[in-house]
Amino acid sequence: MATGETGFEDVYYDLISVQYHSLKAGHDYGQYVRDAENAGLDDVAGFFREVMEQDSARAKRCHEFLGRLQGTDQGGPATR
Repeated sequence: MATGETGFEDVYYDLISVQYHSLKAGHDYGQYVRDAENAGLDDVAGFFREVMEQDSARAKRCHEFLGRLQGTDQGGPATR
């Protein structure tokens, strides 16, 4: 069982990391959409919206995986 310094297996850490970065990026993209709209670049704003939706879906998928792993021996605390 490979564990990092967190005491949790890499799978939990990896999923949480991807989820965090996806949510953080989604928050930032909101500003990018506003910037593009303010510049009159609707096609660029649309692109940023697409990217934001992709990151939102990615974060949701991580959440689902984490829920599925919760309470199992897979990816859980490395205190065994």
